[in-house]
Amino acid sequence: MFIVVQEHMHRVGLHTGECELLGDDIGGVAVHIGARVEAKAMPGEVLVSSTVKDLVVGSGLRFEDRGTHALKGIPDEWHLFAVAT
Repeated sequence: MFIVVQEHMHRVGLHTGECELLGDDIGGVAVHIGARVEAKAMPGEVLVSSTVKDLVVGSGLRFEDRGTHALKGIPDEWHLFAVAT
Protein backbone atom coordinates (compact mmCIF):
# COMPACT_ATOMS: atom_id res chain seq x y z
CA MET A 1 0.00 0.00 0.00
CA PHE A 2 1.39 3.41 -0.91
CA ILE A 3 0.26 6.66 0.63
CA VAL A 4 1.09 9.84 -1.24
CA VAL A 5 0.28 13.20 0.31
CA GLN A 6 1.46 16.38 -1.40
CA GLU A 7 3.86 14.27 -3.48
CA HIS A 8 5.73 13.01 -0.39
CA MET A 9 6.03 9.33 0.43
CA HIS A 10 5.11 8.61 4.03
CA ARG A 11 6.03 5.67 6.23
CA VAL A 12 3.39 4.20 8.51
CA GLY A 13 3.95 1.83 11.42
CA LEU A 14 1.11 0.28 13.40
CA HIS A 15 0.99 -1.59 16.68
CA THR A 16 -1.78 -1.90 19.23
CA GLY A 17 -1.66 -2.13 22.99
CA GLU A 18 -2.25 -0.17 26.17
CA CYS A 19 -1.39 3.52 26.12
CA GLU A 20 -0.96 5.98 28.96
CA LEU A 21 -2.60 9.40 28.91
CA LEU A 22 0.05 11.99 29.73
CA GLY A 23 -1.80 15.29 29.82
CA ASP A 24 -2.47 16.17 26.19
CA ASP A 25 -0.19 13.38 24.96
CA ILE A 26 -0.01 9.60 25.00
CA GLY A 27 2.84 7.29 25.89
CA GLY A 28 3.72 3.80 26.94
CA VAL A 29 5.41 0.77 25.47
CA ALA A 30 2.77 0.31 22.73
CA VAL A 31 3.40 3.85 21.46
CA HIS A 32 7.15 3.24 21.40
CA ILE A 33 6.69 -0.07 19.54
CA GLY A 34 4.53 1.69 16.93
CA ALA A 35 7.23 4.30 16.43
CA ARG A 36 9.92 1.61 16.06
CA VAL A 37 7.77 -0.32 13.56
CA GLU A 38 7.37 2.90 11.55
CA ALA A 39 11.15 3.37 11.55
CA LYS A 40 11.51 -0.02 9.81
CA ALA A 41 8.98 0.87 7.07
CA MET A 42 10.12 1.86 3.60
CA PRO A 43 8.81 5.13 2.07
CA GLY A 44 5.19 4.58 1.02
CA GLU A 45 4.88 1.38 3.09
CA VAL A 46 2.41 0.52 5.84
CA LEU A 47 4.16 -1.85 8.23
CA VAL A 48 2.35 -3.60 11.10
CA SER A 49 3.31 -5.77 14.04
CA SER A 50 2.12 -9.36 14.23
CA THR A 51 -0.28 -8.20 16.96
CA VAL A 52 -2.11 -5.97 14.48
CA LYS A 53 -2.05 -8.67 11.79
CA ASP A 54 -3.59 -11.20 14.19
CA LEU A 55 -6.33 -8.78 15.27
CA VAL A 56 -7.54 -8.08 11.72
CA VAL A 57 -7.96 -11.72 10.63
CA GLY A 58 -11.05 -11.94 8.42
CA SER A 59 -10.86 -8.28 7.37
CA GLY A 60 -9.76 -9.08 3.83
CA LEU A 61 -6.45 -7.27 4.27
CA ARG A 62 -3.44 -9.07 2.83
CA PHE A 63 0.06 -8.91 4.25
CA GLU A 64 3.57 -9.55 3.00
CA ASP A 65 5.98 -11.06 5.51
CA ARG A 66 8.90 -8.75 6.32
CA GLY A 67 10.58 -11.12 8.79
CA THR A 68 11.69 -10.60 12.37
CA HIS A 69 13.42 -7.45 13.53
CA ALA A 70 15.07 -6.04 16.59
CA LEU A 71 13.32 -2.81 17.57
CA LYS A 72 15.52 -0.22 19.28
CA GLY A 73 14.86 -0.12 23.01
CA ILE A 74 12.23 -2.89 22.84
CA PRO A 75 12.95 -6.41 24.15
CA ASP A 76 12.82 -9.47 21.90
CA GLU A 77 12.51 -9.82 18.14
CA TRP A 78 9.32 -8.60 16.45
CA HIS A 79 7.67 -10.16 13.39
CA LEU A 80 6.61 -7.42 10.96
CA PHE A 81 4.28 -7.43 7.95
CA ALA A 82 3.63 -4.95 5.15
CA VAL A 83 0.04 -4.32 4.11
CA ALA A 84 -0.19 -5.65 0.55
CA THR A 85 -1.73 -3.66 -2.27
